[in-house]
Amino acid sequence: MRSPSTATVEETLSASFPFRRSGNSPGGTGQVEGLRMTQAFAHRPVMVDEVVALLADVPAGVFVDATLGAGGHACAVLAAHPGLRLVGIDRDADALAAAEATLAPFADRVVGLHHARFDRLPLLLTEPATAVLLDLGVSSPQFDRAERGFSYRHDGPLDMRMDRTQRRTAADVVNGLGEDALTRLLVEGGERRFARRIARTLIARRPVETTAQLADAVKDAIPAPARRTGGHPAKRVFQALRIAVNDELDILGPTVDAAVAALAPGGRVAVLAYHSGEDRIVKDRLLEASTGGCVCPPGLPCVCGAVPLVRLLNRGARKPTPAEVAANPRAESARLRGAERLPAAGVPGDDQDETDERSGP
Repeated sequence: MRSPSTATVEETLSASFPFRRSGNSPGGTGQVEGLRMTQAFAHRPVMVDEVVALLADVPAGVFVDATLGAGGHACAVLAAHPGLRLVGIDRDADALAAAEATLAPFADRVVGLHHARFDRLPLLLTEPATAVLLDLGVSSPQFDRAERGFSYRHDGPLDMRMDRTQRRTAADVVNGLGEDALTRLLVEGGERRFARRIARTLIARRPVETTAQLADAVKDAIPAPARRTGGHPAKRVFQALRIAVNDELDILGPTVDAAVAALAPGGRVAVLAYHSGEDRIVKDRLLEASTGGCVCPPGLPCVCGAVPLVRLLNRGARKPTPAEVAANPRAESARLRGAERLPAAGVPGDDQDETDERSGP
C-alpha cells in the first residue's frame, strides 16, 4: 500500500507519481478550461460544474478520483473543497503523467496517484473515502491519437488498450474469436442487427490489423440502405471491441459496489456514464444500494429486513446542458448519477422520497 506522508506507492499493481517537486510544469502545457495539462493529453472534463456541485457537501477527508484522466475533474473538486485530499487512479499511464502537471497546485493535498484499474480501489485506500468519482468511457486524447487505435476516424494499429501494459489488444479479439463468440461480443456491445454478418466478414478478411481495415470491413458488411442513417456504421463495433478489450462492463458493477462500501457516512459517489449499457449498470447498482436489496413490493413498507446503504441524490440521471453539448459534442451522451452514504443504521433522510427510482428512467 501507499505511504500518505510521502505520496509514494508500495502496492505492486500501482505506480507512483512524485509531487512536491520544484520548478515549472513540464513543457508543452496549455490552458484547458482554466486547468493546466499537457497538450498530449488535453481533455475537457464533462459536466464539471455538476460534479463539483454534487460533491460540494461531503465531509472533509479523502476524495478518490478512480478514473483520473488528465485531472480536470479532480482539480476542480479540490479547488472547490479545501478539506479534501486526493487519491487518483487510472489505468492509462499517459493520463497519469498529464494529471501530475494539472494537479501541481494541489501537490500538498495529493496522497498518491496509482496506475491501476478502478476495481482496485479497495486495495488503494487505508481509510474511508468521503467522495468517489467515476468518469467512464474513453477520453478525447485516447480517441484522437491514432496510435491508440480507438477511433475509426484515424488509421492506426488495432489496439484499444487503456492500459498498454496489458497483453490483449483489439486485433487479438478480432482475429482470435470464432464466429459465434465474435457475434455475441458485438451484440452485447450494441451492434445487434448486423452482428452475424459483420463477424463473418471480419473472419473472411483476417488478419485485420488496423482501424481502417476494421472500419472498411464493417462498412462492406452492412447493406447500403442501413449505412445512410445513424452515423458511422462502425461506431458500435468499435465500442463493442473497446468494451471487451478493457473488460469495462464486467468490472463496473463490482466497482460501483466497492465505491459505496468505501464511503464514510455522509460521503458521496458520482458516476458519469456515456452509453446505455454503462448507465444501466450504474443505475441498478445504486438503486440496489439505496434499497438494501429490498424485495418488498414498491409503495409498501419494507418487511424483509433490508438495510439501505445510500440515498440517491436525484431522480433519474442528470444530463449536460445544451451549452456544454454545443461546446463539447462528445458530452452529449453523458449521464451523471450520484448517491450519499447513510449512517450505519441505514435510516433514510427526510428527502428520501424524492429519490425513488423504482419506476424512473
